[in-house]
Amino acid sequence: MLFRQHLHPGLADGSVTLAFRRWRRPTVKAGGTLRSPIGVLAIDAVDVVPAHTISDDDARRAGAADRAALLRELRAGENDEIHRIAFHHVGADPRTALREDGDLSPEQLDALRARLAQIDARSGRGAWTVATLELIRAHPGTRAGDLAARVQREKLRFKTDVRKLKELGLTESLGTGYRLSPRGEALMTAIDAG
Repeated sequence: MLFRQHLHPGLADGSVTLAFRRWRRPTVKAGGTLRSPIGVLAIDAVDVVPAHTISDDDARRAGAADRAALLRELRAGENDEIHRIAFHHVGADPRTALREDGDLSPEQLDALRARLAQIDARSGRGAWTVATLELIRAHPGTRAGDLAARVQREKLRFKTDVRKLKELGLTESLGTGYRLSPRGEALMTAIDAG
């Protein structure tokens, strides 16, 4: 579930606590969490409601000016069924602190190397993790499609692989492209050193 950038301040300060979506199936569930650009959101409830039951207050809690503006944005008619998602902000994305930690012990470096080896071993195409980190290090801020083309990969699969590295705190997304995080830089420095 994505949120438009203009909603980020409201997500952070707690004034945006609802979202409405026209989904065939929900992509989040009550009791789960969702990482967003402002941190982690806890999903409190996911319900299907008729559009005509959405109030102006509900719309404002979703970051819209009023009910009419929300329905226009959703391209929803009065009788359409809409998913109503209630949530609250629970804190920073733990990956943020992880990727900022560039002071890695030898044990942490060994654990990261072992994790990359596991990912490579499960890959149908062999070792790719370190090569991808090297590519990102050499071309920070480069569009994913351009990086994928450099290694003759399909863009969406390449992005999926980069997300695996991001989960380990090794990369971070930029407005355009990626860069190595301090944690990723520390790992690559250790790899370079042998």
